[in-house]
Amino acid sequence: MSAAEPGIGEWPTEGLVDDVRSQMFRAADAGETFALATIVAADGGPRPVGAQMLVTAASYWGFLSGGCIEADVALHAREAIADGQPRRLVYGEGSPFIDIRLPCGGRIQVELERVPPDDAAVHDLRRLTLAREPALWTSDGKHRSCSKDGVTDPAPRARVRRRYDPAQRLAVVGTDPFALAIAALGQRIGWDTVLLAPFAPEGETPLEVPVLRSALADSLASIAPDPWTAIAVATHDLERDREALVPALAGSAGYVGVLGSRRKLDERRAGLRAAGLREGEIDRLKAPIGLPIGAASPWEVALAVIAEIVADARSRTSGESA
Repeated sequence: MSAAEPGIGEWPTEGLVDDVRSQMFRAADAGETFALATIVAADGGPRPVGAQMLVTAASYWGFLSGGCIEADVALHAREAIADGQPRRLVYGEGSPFIDIRLPCGGRIQVELERVPPDDAAVHDLRRLTLAREPALWTSDGKHRSCSKDGVTDPAPRARVRRRYDPAQRLAVVGTDPFALAIAALGQRIGWDTVLLAPFAPEGETPLEVPVLRSALADSLASIAPDPWTAIAVATHDLERDREALVPALAGSAGYVGVLGSRRKLDERRAGLRAAGLREGEIDRLKAPIGLPIGAASPWEVALAVIAEIVADARSRTSGESA
């Protein structure tokens, strides 16, 4: 994303970054101290508790209000980088910053902390991120820790408690326009996306998406699906679908869906049952795949599928910052 802070009249592309971990690790690798701004309380506003900005001496990423407070937060963040003191910023009702208004009429409380590049919490967050483990960042503003979520209790005086889930992954089974559109849209929104297609045409794919051409069971095993992995099956062939669905539903993937007619659902379930899956495993299947928005074209179907994956993930992590 943007390598420098946006100027007046520039598009706010830095706000397209929702998860600032990559910027955090990049700053640490460059030996650069940064400031982390975290929403810890919100009454109204477009961003939830846990939303973050990362600020360096020259840049910032993420957004907290949709353009109302970001420049001011960056100003205070750089002061925190300079003097090392944490800050609590309040915008909206009861704020000392009377010249900054929130059009939504809400109230946002932001905690600012200065983070040196060699901080142990950054190292632990990177380790847990690479291991695809949920991490809990806890900070009192000056001292912080990061551990696998649920392993240790947060410090009682912590000003910031922020959970980081593993990044969303998407595995799409198929090669037709529906499969390509689902994979392309998943990749476009930043998900780690792969096509599973032992039956794929030879040569390069039309997308910059990796293709695994080994047997479907082997491909699924190689990506080791976890609760933050979605598997979308779109082969239009009951037998090929079953080759993917049996290991997918028996595994740990958070979401498994299949494209196809509702009329064939009973036949599909019977085939999965005959393959040895239990009813509870079969009940995990989203079929037909995607939210019911009347989608018809490949891109509309992709939109419905991606939206259903997001809705499903949010429902499973309700009340947590992802």
